[in-house]
This record gives sequence, structure tokens and C-alpha cells, in this order.
Amino acid sequence: MSGTDNTDNTDNTARPASPASTDSGDTTPQGEARTLVASAGALLRELMEEGVSEFPRADLAQASLSVPPRSPSTMTAAPAASNTEATPSRLSPRPVDAGAGAVGAATTSSSAGTRRSTHVTRDNVTPGIEVVPWGDRQPELVDVQNHLGNCTRCALSKGRSQIVFGTGNPKADLMFIGEGPGEQEDSTGLPFVGRAGELLTQMIEKGIGIPRSEVYICNIVKCRPPQNRNPLPPEVSACRPFLDGQIRAVAPKVIVTLGKPAASLLLGRDVAITRLRGTWQSYQDIPLMPTLHPAYVLRQYTTETRRAVWQDLQAAIERTRL
Repeated sequence: MSGTDNTDNTDNTARPASPASTDSGDTTPQGEARTLVASAGALLRELMEEGVSEFPRADLAQASLSVPPRSPSTMTAAPAASNTEATPSRLSPRPVDAGAGAVGAATTSSSAGTRRSTHVTRDNVTPGIEVVPWGDRQPELVDVQNHLGNCTRCALSKGRSQIVFGTGNPKADLMFIGEGPGEQEDSTGLPFVGRAGELLTQMIEKGIGIPRSEVYICNIVKCRPPQNRNPLPPEVSACRPFLDGQIRAVAPKVIVTLGKPAASLLLGRDVAITRLRGTWQSYQDIPLMPTLHPAYVLRQYTTETRRAVWQDLQAAIERTRL
């Protein structure tokens, strides 16, 4: 922004900027718009240089530029430095999940103060990967659940009835991982107990011939997302240490992911589940079989869809017997 002083050299009296001016003294709506766009562009370039790639939504609502009212008859061009105090404080780069299984990566403490001008809380800062008390050792499921506690690490905690941790054999050979609890799961505190859960039980007991109690079942998030929407990245990140803790505690021979979100999270990339299903993958050196979510099967209840899932589960149970 230009720091031109629009004063008359004869009497040194400040005069209003010309409406036709194209510098920072242009007080026409078009001129003001150009000035704001230029300022915003400069700020974005600075933030990108510092490694900032995302703003928490709550912060955007609070951050603002203090723009004084302009009057064509009284306003003169102000030096660029005069807006220093009104510019939002710069963000420090956030820690990034280094990839699948990065349970021990350090987190950003809220006391670090990523914004000087915004109160930092768990709700408006994307959580990183939390340091867990079991470290490199294999925990028990009770250790993971105790560390989870009455969790308020993300906004999902505000709307839940119960935390839905997981259920089944704590030393199962076969582990199923879904997306998140639904309404009935939120009410009972157990995963997969609604219509999709009933189908999953049939898939396990009739499809591969073992009791449901012999497998372990959990979700990538432990609280119900509103209206059963897909979990958001901050919600998934907040739950990630506990999912990895469950996997480490159970130590299954095979993991079966149910649906796109679970497969995408554990494989570290966005997947097309209808193309990926049925192909062997790996997570933390554990064979992983991605298959369709039971809710999808209910919506596409065709012989072809049911046969595809049955084949995936047959392959999974056979792998556990090797």
C-alpha cells in the first residue's frame, strides 16, 4: 500500500484524495475494494511463506481488520504502517501427522499460543497427534480407554450421549474398523447395533461362520457426528491415538476396514472404495482388507454387492488361519 501524502505544497492543508486516484488514496468503492484485495493478497502470501495452509473456522469468525470509516470529504491516504495493529497475528505452522501409525508424534500445546489475538481452545485448533502414556509398549484396551476418559478433545463431544469405544474379543484375530457411531450406537454405547450393525453381525456369523463376540469392532471416531455426517479431519485427528492404541492392544492378524473413511485414514490417502475393496493392503505391518460398509450394502442390496463383501470376508478369515 502506498504511503503518498496528499497535501497541497502551497498551504499545507490536507485535501481529500481524488476519486480518480488508483493508489491507496482512492476512496471510490472500486478503489477501496482494490486496496483490500491487495492487502489480503499480501497477508496470504506471508502466511503461506510461514507454512500456514489452513485456518480453524472459529478463528476466522473472530479475526477481523479494524477498518476506520471513510468519508470522501475528510479522508486522506494513510501510511501503510498505520494498519499494523489491525493486521491479524500470524499463525505458526501446525504439526502434521507424519503418516499412518504416528502415535508418538508430539502435539501442539494450547499454551503455545498459535495466535496472539485469539484465545486458543481445543475447539478452534486442529488437534495434532497426542502423546500417549503407553509409548512404544503394547497397551491393554483398558489403558487406552482410561486415557480417553470423558473425552472433550473435539467438538463431537458436545453432541454425544455416550462415547462408543469398541466391543468384542480384546485379543481377536480379526478386527473390524468402521467410520463412526450412529443414533443407536450413541444411545447404547456399543458400535454397530443399528440396521447396519445387524447386517454386519450376519456377515460375520453367517458369512464367515464365527460368533461376533470373537472379533473386535470399533470406529475411527468414538462420538457420533451430527446427522451421521462423515467425521471432519480435526475430529479424526483427535481420535487417532485411541484408534492406534486399540489396534496395538488387540494386535489382530487381519484388519477389515468398513467403507471409504476408515480405509482412507489407515492407508493415508483418499481411496475409491468400490475399486479398492477386495485387494490386500497393509497397516503397521498388519494385512488389511478394505470392504464396503454395511450401510452401503443396505442401500445397494444386490446379489453382486453382497457377494463382493462375502468374498472379502472369506479372504480375511482365511488370512487369519495362515
